[in-house]
Amino acid sequence: MKKNVLKRAKEVLEIEAMAVRALKPRIGKSFERALKIILNAKGRVVVSGMGKTGIIAQKLSATLASTGTPSLFLHTAEAIHGDLGKVTSDDAVIIISNSGSTEEMKQLLPLLKKIGARIIALTGNPGSVLAKYSDSVLDVSVKKEACPLGLAPTASTTATLAMADALAVCLLEMKKFREKDFAFYHPGGALGRRLILKVEDIMRRGQANPVVGEDKRVSQVLLKITRARSGSATIVDRSGKVKGIFTDGDLRRHLERDLELPKRKIKEVMTKSPTVVGPGMLAAEALRILREKKIDEIPVVDNERRPVGLLDVQDLLKAGIV
Repeated sequence: MKKNVLKRAKEVLEIEAMAVRALKPRIGKSFERALKIILNAKGRVVVSGMGKTGIIAQKLSATLASTGTPSLFLHTAEAIHGDLGKVTSDDAVIIISNSGSTEEMKQLLPLLKKIGARIIALTGNPGSVLAKYSDSVLDVSVKKEACPLGLAPTASTTATLAMADALAVCLLEMKKFREKDFAFYHPGGALGRRLILKVEDIMRRGQANPVVGEDKRVSQVLLKITRARSGSATIVDRSGKVKGIFTDGDLRRHLERDLELPKRKIKEVMTKSPTVVGPGMLAAEALRILREKKIDEIPVVDNERRPVGLLDVQDLLKAGIV
């Protein structure tokens, strides 16, 4: 039984993969026309479907919205019960329907034409009512479903999703949508934080950023580090410019061989000319530097190398950058 199940699973994947591969020869003028309709639309892209195709429609609408194309989902059945008011003549309407000839479709299509919206069809039936009313028809038909009964949408929904993704990705590239644009629409996600957050947004300031002169004794520096609840202190010269850093690691290394360490001047034991970053640097880039240098803290300096903050790897963890 186990072997039969595994064999069947592989057959399902092959059927669905074949359905997607079969779409490649169908990419042509109709696909280009669909892209132009969307790009030229002054309003939004309304994506409509119901049942399983409705789920695909929701996914396409969400993908478009998150990649710079204003979009909303419209349930095909609910459209003819009042929601049609969401559509304007400035909109492009993408309708997803395998048969393309449902009763809801027959009622909806003339109304969309009356409104004046351009229509793009993703359908498994290029000869359907939907196809006849559409300005662009994308054929997503499949030879067979993976479902042995031929009833549950399987290969057909996979093919439709793939065609929808092809549309969305091409639009993204044609609009020259960039990483920072994507981050703008995803500020709450991990990717958004990586692409938006700067060092100055999460660095430690004021009392949480211990800064001491290079002539201070180690004992005084340790007291300041403790009060700041920090893992290091930034050491500056008389002009206030960074000369070094003293970390918990430095303390342990020197204390092993120098019991008089607390009495020494910090400039004798600090790590000189430390790596620094600017406040405007992306936090993700600062994380790369910390990992590359194998350090946990890094001073944040202005253009004159004066300390304005301190960045700890723990701050990056809390911000969700790691």
